[in-house]
Amino acid sequence: MAEIGFNEHHQNEAINYMRFARSKRVIKLKTIDSCFEDLKESRLVEETFTVDEVRDMLDSLQLLVRGEVETELINTAHTNVLLLRQLFSQAEKFYLRLQTDISELENRELLEQVAEFEKAELKNPNKTNQEISKPKLAPLNEGGVSELLNKEISRLHEENNKLKGRLRTLETQAMGALDEKTRAERALKDLQKVQGEQQMAARSQEITSLEDTVAALQEDYQKSLSVNAASQKDLQDNLVSAKHDLLRVQEQLALAEKELDKKFQQTAAYRNMKEILTKKNELIKDIRKRLSKYEPDE
Repeated sequence: MAEIGFNEHHQNEAINYMRFARSKRVIKLKTIDSCFEDLKESRLVEETFTVDEVRDMLDSLQLLVRGEVETELINTAHTNVLLLRQLFSQAEKFYLRLQTDISELENRELLEQVAEFEKAELKNPNKTNQEISKPKLAPLNEGGVSELLNKEISRLHEENNKLKGRLRTLETQAMGALDEKTRAERALKDLQKVQGEQQMAARSQEITSLEDTVAALQEDYQKSLSVNAASQKDLQDNLVSAKHDLLRVQEQLALAEKELDKKFQQTAAYRNMKEILTKKNELIKDIRKRLSKYEPDE
């Protein structure tokens, strides 16, 4: 493993990680094997199958295996991210910046070396499975670098103190602003209360005015109904009286006609006209008798 560039501590960490990855891999392979076993036990119960049945079984198995493999790959990627986070966090404590080269992750030669190392280490029966203490990056002891680190630490402490002072100032300002906000909210509530009371009074006055208006309209309506009723009664009385007058006038006209007829019959002209009509009737009767003598028999 020295060819890859690991020292003894890093090599132990690599062994621990490979053991962890191997245990996860074994569990996932057992899960995939169980998918096949479940298919054999639940679906392969007949001697012959159609093409559609075989295709359906393979599609179901494909979905199960695809899901398990995808889940494991996603989990592995997330695990690697957490491992990188631990390394970066330890390095940042000593003001170190780590960088990664993604292209080296596909170096076939290095990958084959890691595979050989895993086979050699994990198949050795003398290896124990106890946890190896996690070594952290040791502090640098060089004089110049140590002095720079101390200055940086002092500067950070000073900056930290300034930030704490500024934080206290901001907290004081925030408390003052909070008090101002509380007072403003209280004043706003009081103002809203006063405005609400004024609005209620105005609405009450408006409602009273509307009620008075409605009462006046109802009174006018009742008066109109009374006036209309009286007018209707007067009209009915006038109509009855007019009918009586009409009957009386008609009766008087009838009597007048009778009297005129009577007076007319008593006049000389009427008597002469009546005699003439009587003579004419007798003449017509005589002519009819004469004519009847000349009519042929039936």
